Amino acid sequence: MSATLVLDPERLASLALDEMTEVAVEGDAYRHLFRARRLAVGDRLRVVDGAGAARWAEVVAVDRRTGTLRLLEPAPTHEPAYRLELLVGTPKKDRAATLVEKATEVGVAAVRFVATDRSPRDVGSGTLARLRRVAVAAVEQCGRSRVPELSGVHAWEELPGLLEPAGDRWLLDAEPAPVDRAVAGPDPWRRTADAGAVLIGPEGGWSAAELQELRGIETLDGLGCRRAWLGERVLRVETAAVVAAAAVLLL
Repeated sequence: MSATLVLDPERLASLALDEMTEVAVEGDAYRHLFRARRLAVGDRLRVVDGAGAARWAEVVAVDRRTGTLRLLEPAPTHEPAYRLELLVGTPKKDRAATLVEKATEVGVAAVRFVATDRSPRDVGSGTLARLRRVAVAAVEQCGRSRVPELSGVHAWEELPGLLEPAGDRWLLDAEPAPVDRAVAGPDPWRRTADAGAVLIGPEGGWSAAELQELRGIETLDGLGCRRAWLGERVLRVETAAVVAAAAVLLL
């Protein structure tokens, strides 16, 4: 696969990607492309804006500190047509990084951390910025063109608003429920809209009160989430997130 470069948002402050003609590459991006990847004059790569646009580019000059790219025609975006968000009970920092990295590779559009009864209410100063760097690196590694939105920690009361754009809503539940199969049909992961969200509990799972609110199939005042089950084994938060995203986007 061709190399991919995510432009720094500051480069796009005054111009959209389709309005640019050249890009100067410096710093970490220079070291990655011209030292690690060993790109040379005449090589082609994809340049993306992190918001879903992509163009081909050609290396036209390389010196000791800077490379210059000439932007060419539009390139494939490698983005899924379906928009999927993950709403996750806040995990530990190291697990959050793994979750963001792998969810980015699978094609998730957003990861939003939610405070639950069994998860931290805070991720610490600078954590979201660090996780965005993880997501940018994952975009460049896998060749997509959109850097997922990262937000939180959201209060539990924000869930209805976070779920509003999602036509499909799945709740990862540790216990299978026969009623779900009767209502949802043979494929609990079927898509019925153009956007959806998966709710994933924290280490230790959802509390009884949270489940009561989320299980919309069984409660008239619930949030309308279809329950989904990933099997008898207990999965870590980051593992469950990736498996669920793959079930929706790839299978």
